[in-house]
Amino acid sequence: MSTLAHVFEAEGLATVALGSIGAHIQGTAPPRGLWCEFPLGRPLGKPNDAEFQHRVLAHAFSLLSSPGPVVEKFAETIDDDGTETMSCTLPPHHDPNLHPAVDEANGLRPAYDRAVAKLGNRVGAGRTVAVDDIGAAVQSFVDVASGTPWKQAGIPGIPARVAQDIRGYYETAALALAEHAPSAWAGTRWFFESTEAGRTIVAARKAMADSGEKHGIWFYITPGDM
Repeated sequence: MSTLAHVFEAEGLATVALGSIGAHIQGTAPPRGLWCEFPLGRPLGKPNDAEFQHRVLAHAFSLLSSPGPVVEKFAETIDDDGTETMSCTLPPHHDPNLHPAVDEANGLRPAYDRAVAKLGNRVGAGRTVAVDDIGAAVQSFVDVASGTPWKQAGIPGIPARVAQDIRGYYETAALALAEHAPSAWAGTRWFFESTEAGRTIVAARKAMADSGEKHGIWFYITPGDM
């Protein structure tokens, strides 16, 4: 980000970089930088709070008048203590012939479609797994958790990327079910701790690690601190 900022500046385009980690933005030394001590993934701080976001942007744009390189810190901090989890009701199981994780994923489709219609597909499925194939992708992790080698289980791509699409599908659907913007990472914790699919992916990750798969294949299936 900071390197690109210097490239743009060399061509006459003024820039301001926003960063969530103070040591990073200071160490990379952009021409102008604003350190916003917010959770990662939320550069403007509070979702659906236009007044707060405008204050962040106003501070950022004010740096354009600086006569030389500058990094400042936004006055307000948003903390994520790592404990808050979303609370939303999952659909009841419908098809007893399916694994509960697959049945759960299929049942979330109406909520997912409502969320995409309202908010757009910003973090949902489609990067590796099409939304219509989420159930099959979940089944592949069910098979891995049950002992099938991942290459034989039909995981439709790099496991970490497939897991990310499944998680994005769930977190997007949850926005329609919860009807509010959760705190940062609350949706991720909800997925891995409270859903059948999330717990299945955690179990598949452990099965892959226990079977001796390469670290890079299984480790990034979930956030590294899990």
